Amino acid sequence: MDLQEMQTQLTEWVNEAATVFHKVPGSAVLLRYVRSSYQNDPVRSAIELILVIFFIRYLLAPSYSTSKQNFIKLTEDEIDELVDEWVPEPLVAPQTALEETDMEKLPVLVGPTGPKSKLANGRTVTNLASYNFYNLNANEQIKEKAIQTLRAYGVGPCGPPQFYGTQDVHMKTEADIATYLGTEGCIVYAQAFSTISSVIPAFCKRGDIIVADRAVNYSIRRGLEISRSNIKWYNHGDLDDLERVMQKVVQEQSKKKLTRRFIVTEALFETIGDCNDLPRLVELKTKYKFRIILDETWSFGVLGRTGRGLTEAQNVDPTQVDMIVGSLAGPLCAGGGFCAGPRDVVEHQRLMGAAYTYSAALPAMLAMTASESLNVLQSNPEILLHCRENIRLMKGQLDPRSDWVVCTSAPENPIMLLVLKPDVVNARRLAIEDQERLLQECVDESLANGVLITRLKGWPISNSIGLKDGGWTVQPALKICITSGLSKKDIEKAGVTIRHAITKVMTKKTNNKLGLPTA
Repeated sequence: MDLQEMQTQLTEWVNEAATVFHKVPGSAVLLRYVRSSYQNDPVRSAIELILVIFFIRYLLAPSYSTSKQNFIKLTEDEIDELVDEWVPEPLVAPQTALEETDMEKLPVLVGPTGPKSKLANGRTVTNLASYNFYNLNANEQIKEKAIQTLRAYGVGPCGPPQFYGTQDVHMKTEADIATYLGTEGCIVYAQAFSTISSVIPAFCKRGDIIVADRAVNYSIRRGLEISRSNIKWYNHGDLDDLERVMQKVVQEQSKKKLTRRFIVTEALFETIGDCNDLPRLVELKTKYKFRIILDETWSFGVLGRTGRGLTEAQNVDPTQVDMIVGSLAGPLCAGGGFCAGPRDVVEHQRLMGAAYTYSAALPAMLAMTASESLNVLQSNPEILLHCRENIRLMKGQLDPRSDWVVCTSAPENPIMLLVLKPDVVNARRLAIEDQERLLQECVDESLANGVLITRLKGWPISNSIGLKDGGWTVQPALKICITSGLSKKDIEKAGVTIRHAITKVMTKKTNNKLGLPTA
């Protein structure tokens, strides 16, 4: 067949196809669409043709079976070998050398905690590592009340509060704390750590704004995480920076739906030891319409003429603070925590406070101990003065006289935090781990000379997840807890011992770095 015959045959096929196509209903409309489309927009016609071809190709493509096994089949021996080689991820990370040392050298007390405590190895040491600031643990009046309550109520309530675990002693303790602080109401929790971490999510929800100090303690951070609120941070103790953040929040929220806004901070900071400026906080709170959640865990029973906390120490009306959270487990030598404030705030927690609703109530003996300790503090304010005098004496032995450490705690804070001086850290290029190790050696050396102190445990805050606080790191520190149960002579002697222990450790390390022989 020559070329002319092929063209003739092709023309006949095209004519026959066109005749058949014209017999199809709607074919004329389709032809007019194609002609007008090609004349007006040929590029679109080309794209549509490609899509039609792709559609026809997709319809004619062979189907694939999803049940077909296209993976490599292993033998039973190969499966057993892979199972034997598989190593699960550990539940916890391996302990560091410092953590192992801490566990090995953990001192164990035998008998009651007091200014002089007996260890399991038989030694009696000066105890400057407990929160028994006023030696209320040995107060005969409190012990007698506790014994009477134990005999009358038993060892525990065996049930959650608000259901069948609430006892009259709990109501009395709540009323005593509210009266002591000057608030409308109070609620008592069974565990101090979980109080603030339960109070925050009881009021702060997703979408709310929380502005917090970067140096807040671990229990506050847990509460912030649980709340799922929008967290804003301000530089530690910098209330000008706080105002800047609050102004920004107000501007951002001006064109949005109104949300609840909170300031969360501490009165005495656990990780630094310094004190907050409550009058300025209240001023900013009122100006920008925020609410304040103030954690007085370390200031309740410590600051103020009668130990009422930061509100008494700085002459602030406690009703201006929306929520005051505190601990009964420190200087009061009891247990549990509390939240004081307006009556509606308190009653809301009885149903929405997770740690309150889903935990067994505070044992009656501890509730009565807390009430009686408050009575002792109110009737004997000289106990606080004695403790503050001991703080002054201890600080005089350590801060100005030591070449190595400086105290970051407020003058009335019985928990003295001693950090290595910046010039020491910089000159010796000490990382955080190096500082922790050196301070632990100071603790060990001090204990070897009969004085029990400890370190600030900052790793939970450093390793906490979910909160972006701009890289805040806890400064390693020695923690020395002062008590009024020691005489001035004992305090000065303990201070000298601690100072000499620090000097010995630091000079030994210096000599080792310089390659000099050690004594």
